[in-house]
Order: sequence, then C-alpha cells, then structure tokens
Amino acid sequence: MASSLRGEVLNLYKNLLYLGREYPKGADYFRSRLKAAFLKNKDVKDPEKIKQLIARGEFVIKELEALYFLRKYRALKQRYYSDDNK
Repeated sequence: MASSLRGEVLNLYKNLLYLGREYPKGADYFRSRLKAAFLKNKDVKDPEKIKQLIARGEFVIKELEALYFLRKYRALKQRYYSDDNK
C-alpha cells in the first residue's frame, strides 16, 4: 500500500472510531465491527480497490453524521414542541 493511501486509511479509521463513541448500540459494539471490517480488507494491495474502500468509509461517515443529527433533532423537537396530534 502506498504511504499516502496508508495515511488516508489510518485517518479514516480514526475518524470512524471517534464517531463510533455515540453509536446507538454502544461504542464497544461499533469498535468491534469497525475492527472486523478493517481486518477483513487488510490484505488488499490494489490502489484502486483501496480507494473504493476509502470512498465507502467516507460514505459511512456521512451516514453516521446524518444519524446523529437526526437523533439530536428529534430530541430537540420533543423537548420544545408539543405533539398536538395525540
């Protein structure tokens, strides 16, 4: 693996590990799944395949951020707005 791709992979892992602290099923669950996913692909040598995997990881980061934003939005909505439909 080229050193620039190695740095990108490490940065992706660190970012995902940081975002996993607030995961709904728990940080330990997220950490074990993250480690398993990275170990599954540790033998990939093709730079194009590595770039595809990095892109998929960045997609997961965006999805996690959306999940957390939605959870915070729902909490604020419940706190400040009464539900008139019920």
